[in-house]
Formats: sequence, C-alpha cells, structure tokens
Amino acid sequence: MTMKAKEVERSIIKTYRKDIWRQFTKAVTKYNLISNDDKIAVCISGGKDSFLLAKCMQEIKKHGKIKFDLEFIVMDPGYSKENLKKVKKNAELLEIPIRIYESNIFNSLESMNIKSPCYMCARMRRGNLYSLAQKLGCNKIALGHHFNDVIETIMLSILYNGEIVSMLPKIKSTNFDGMELIRPLYLVRESAIINWLKYNNLEFINCACPLKKDESKRAEIKELIKKLKENNKFVEYNIFKSVENVNINQIMGYIDNSKRHNYYDNF
Repeated sequence: MTMKAKEVERSIIKTYRKDIWRQFTKAVTKYNLISNDDKIAVCISGGKDSFLLAKCMQEIKKHGKIKFDLEFIVMDPGYSKENLKKVKKNAELLEIPIRIYESNIFNSLESMNIKSPCYMCARMRRGNLYSLAQKLGCNKIALGHHFNDVIETIMLSILYNGEIVSMLPKIKSTNFDGMELIRPLYLVRESAIINWLKYNNLEFINCACPLKKDESKRAEIKELIKKLKENNKFVEYNIFKSVENVNINQIMGYIDNSKRHNYYDNF
C-alpha cells in the first residue's frame, strides 16, 4: 500500500474519528445498511463524497465484523478527458480498484434540451448504476449522499414543491428486483468531509456536467441554511429531526401508499 493511501485511511480512523468514522459506523448500524453476504457496488462519481465513501467502505470491510464484498464502479456519463484522468489518478492514489463504464448521458440530456437537467441526470445515472451493479452480482448500491444533502432535500421539497420529502438512508428499488440503495454517509456533515480532504491535500472533481447552471436551487437552499445557522446553531439538526417527528394529528394531510388523507376525514 502506498504511503498516501495509509495516511488517508489513518486520518479517517483517527484524526476524523468523531466527525467521520463514528458517524459513518453509526449510520451503518442505526439504519442496518450492511448485512452478512451483501455484495455492494460503491458508486464513485469522482467527487469528494464518493471517494470518502469508498475508503470508509474499505475500512469497515477490513476491520468490521460483517462479512460482505465490494465492487467500486465509475459510470462515466461523458466526462472530459481531464476529469476522467483525475478520477483514475485519485483511485490509484487511494488504492481503490475501480471499474469504469461508459455511457452517453450528458449527450442525451443535451439533445433533450430541458430547463432543469439535474433531476433527469440523477435518474438516468441511478438506472445505469443499478443495471451495472446487478450484472456484477451485487444486491446493493452505495451512494455518497451526506447529512447536508439530506437537510437540503427536505428544505427544497418544502419551499419549491409544497411537500415534505426526505432523502432516506436506504430504499428498495422499484425497477430492479432484489436491489437496494444505501447512503452510509447519511450522518456525516459536509464540513467534516471538506476538512478531511484539505487535511490530506486531496483534490477531486466537482459536478462535471456541461449543462449545469452556475446558480441552482440547491445552492440557494445551502446559502439559506447557512444564514439561518448564524442565529440558531441547531438549525441543521432541527431540519434533520423534523421528518422523524411528524405529528400526524397536527398536520392538514398526508399521503400513504399513494392514498391521500386529510385531518377532517374523521373530524
């Protein structure tokens, strides 16, 4: 193992034990994300979150009590040569044995000429990842969404869609039988991930989509939460807990298995 890979692994277990490793293992245990005999495809986009996830999964496989297997897949949606080169370089540096699969998602999105390509891109990527993972004999795919992704999704659903929807720690696929999606970084805050990459002098690609706008709804929400936090340090935690503490007796309505319920149904 290279010295750099050893340093990175040590930083996860020791330097960032409280903010990253404990939160990672807590999510795995609390939400029962990994089971014996699982074969999990860790999906690497090339960014900081997915590469951290890959290292955490390697570490828990090495030191944990659960026996499972891993595959590390990179679904290339049409990256530039420079970005793809950086992904390969980081995988080699961190000693992550990736499999790269090509797709034409970026070109397909460009031909669609849609105003908000991010949602469609995410759906298309996920379908490709499920398909690739299933062909490799995997029963789960692991994505690098973290705590801040979760709370931003909650706020986006409220302010822009008029509903309360959360990003769940694990879900069953509706299109691929026997497949599940897990999010082991569910409790890890983005600030900890940024500190970790700076500590290790690592540089990863950001969103490489050529269609992405400079300003996005998620960026607006991120800034809003940041401002709210200036006056209330518990804002992030409270947003996160809000979807665990829904009082059905005090809300106007809710949807259960596509069926709509209203508070006055049994008034």
